[in-house]
Amino acid sequence: MKKIAYFLSFLIVFIMIFSCLTGCTTTKERKEFVVVCTVFPIYDWMRNVVGENDNVDIVLLLDDGLDLHNFQPTTDDMAVMSDCDVFIYVGGESDDWVDDVLTTVKNTKMTTVNLIEVLGDKAREEEEIEGAEDAHEHEHEHEEEETGYDEHVWLSLKNAEIFVKKLADVMAVKDEKNAEKYQRNAAIYNESLSELDAEYEKAVGEANVKTLVFADRFPFLYLFKDYGLQYFAAFSGCSTETSASPETVAFLAGKLNELNLRYILQIEGQTHDIAISVRDASESKNQTITSLNSLQTITANDVKNGVTYLSVMQSNLETLKTVLKNGG
Repeated sequence: MKKIAYFLSFLIVFIMIFSCLTGCTTTKERKEFVVVCTVFPIYDWMRNVVGENDNVDIVLLLDDGLDLHNFQPTTDDMAVMSDCDVFIYVGGESDDWVDDVLTTVKNTKMTTVNLIEVLGDKAREEEEIEGAEDAHEHEHEHEEEETGYDEHVWLSLKNAEIFVKKLADVMAVKDEKNAEKYQRNAAIYNESLSELDAEYEKAVGEANVKTLVFADRFPFLYLFKDYGLQYFAAFSGCSTETSASPETVAFLAGKLNELNLRYILQIEGQTHDIAISVRDASESKNQTITSLNSLQTITANDVKNGVTYLSVMQSNLETLKTVLKNGG
């Protein structure tokens, strides 16, 4: 029923879009190629692949800080997708709307890129987190539902290198006259990703602690698995929960005590309520609360102000260096 409702709503929207596109003129001249990216990391990778070529228009759909898990395309989004040349999306459960849109817009020239499909057997299934708020729900549902993939594939520098190469390959096919530029740009950018990856490896190699506590959702599965880090968290990465039970708070506080941890982590843009509760429930009650940026809330203004994928991942590294070196 849900899928049918989505399809009907998209069909109505498409009719409206088609009427507008055929009955109106636009003052903005269309560039030779239009690339639509759902989330900021994809958008920033593509900017680096395209470089200074002015024949490509790169569009970011989620440009207002809205979380991927809550996104539904607007009429304007549908209009852009109905005429784009390349559409790149993550491909997890939060992108269920994509199939309906692609069926509705019927853009035969569009090349689509699903990042989870690109990863293939490197894609990671969501993990059940010991002590997390939603862990007991998965115990009952696990036999009935197929295990989904963790959607936060961009939070791995190793994955990013794979994706950047794929985006360059796609653009090289679309725009053959600039194929060498795309491949060269991708190779240069991937060198930067590889160098930062090596810095992460070094930081973890010098760490005094390798298990961290998140009083929040945990979208960093790919990042932590890349470097062998362990974690406990209040919720899974895609959880919709916003408050933690006394049992979850007590569990996390117990881990702080057991591991003698000096830091409590959370993701960007969150209040400290759960972290404060966990700290207050611990024995020392003096842990520092700090954040890692999951790159899910980057806005158009952030982009204008110079925020990049590499700058955020570098900032995350600096935070982890402090926590891993001084955390226990």
